[in-house]
Amino acid sequence: MAKKRSKLKTKVRQAKRKLSRKKLSKLFLLLIASLIFISIGSYFIFSNENELNKIEKSNLESNKTSSIYEEKQTLNEKKIFDELKIFENKKIEENIIKSEEKTKDEHFEETNFELEKSYIEENKENINEKIVQKIEEIKKINDEKTTNKLETKEKTTKKTEEEKEQKTKKTEVPKANEESIISSKDKYIHDPKKKPKLVIIIDDVSTQKQKESILNVGYPITMAFLPPTPNHPNSAQIAKDIPFHMIHFPMQASSAFKGPELDTLKITDSYEKIEARVKQLREWYPKAVYTNNHTGSVFTENDEAMAKLYKALDKYNFIFVDSRTSPKSLAKKYSVKYNMPYIVRNTFLDNTKEYSAIQNQLKDAIRIAKKQGYAIAIGHPYDITIKVLKESKHLLNEVEPVLLNKLPYL
Repeated sequence: MAKKRSKLKTKVRQAKRKLSRKKLSKLFLLLIASLIFISIGSYFIFSNENELNKIEKSNLESNKTSSIYEEKQTLNEKKIFDELKIFENKKIEENIIKSEEKTKDEHFEETNFELEKSYIEENKENINEKIVQKIEEIKKINDEKTTNKLETKEKTTKKTEEEKEQKTKKTEVPKANEESIISSKDKYIHDPKKKPKLVIIIDDVSTQKQKESILNVGYPITMAFLPPTPNHPNSAQIAKDIPFHMIHFPMQASSAFKGPELDTLKITDSYEKIEARVKQLREWYPKAVYTNNHTGSVFTENDEAMAKLYKALDKYNFIFVDSRTSPKSLAKKYSVKYNMPYIVRNTFLDNTKEYSAIQNQLKDAIRIAKKQGYAIAIGHPYDITIKVLKESKHLLNEVEPVLLNKLPYL
């Protein structure tokens, strides 16, 4: 029994030893496996950190290179635009920018920042020299263009001034010659025993209502009728029963005047065209003798145009009355040449359409009449003008209102 127990204990001990060895082996294997896994994990971790560090370093270098490149570009652009300030010309700025872009295309075709950085460092001076050279070339071209433009402008201006001077000489009567022209008006000497004559002409008459309002003023007013047009087709018909009337003849005004009458005479019109127009007026107004210009500041100071007009007026037995819309009018010259009396307006009544202003102009006409023995005032068929004339009879005590054909020197 004792032996059996002893053997059993021995077997138990041996079994325990075997189990302990197995456990130790398993623990050892587990430990080795853990170490292997830890080593592998550490490897991957450190490997990833190195890769991240490399990527970050690469990005930093790229950003640094990009910053250097951008700074270089900014400096180049600043240099270019500083040079270009002397031009102050948008077109030149565009040319410079284009040339700069062309330079970039030639030298910076690669997008790699390292290559750009390297190229910039190696060719820094050459790049700046080429940019400056481009600027100088463009500046030279621009200077040549500017010089050519100035020379062309000077030639054009000189030519225009010469043409203008020649035209002025051609169309204007020299002051000395104009002063030397003596008309019947200049020879007239007023007899102080006789009452001064005041002629009031109302232009632009074209309707029955206007005619009647003028006739109701209460003293003689000379009516100047516009030629018939679609806007006032009955003007000639309305004038037929007026014993004495004039024709208000439309002639070319300055470009500032808007709304010219139909068939207004122009300085470019041929003699045949002007003569046909005068002939037409004679047919419309068979009893009229006198005609004055409607507008006509441009026409009456043009020598050729006035020569044609007077030739036609003389042919159809008209006498010209100068409304004096231009101080350079040549009416006196041609009136004397064609042996017509020189008749010219002294004042305009209603340039300002106000009662007091019109009445003051009427007083001025009266003053002139008392001084030289006669005066001619021109107004228009405005309601305010007719009102002033009707209510100003008391101002006419020292003058005699007469129709135009009663001027004392005619």
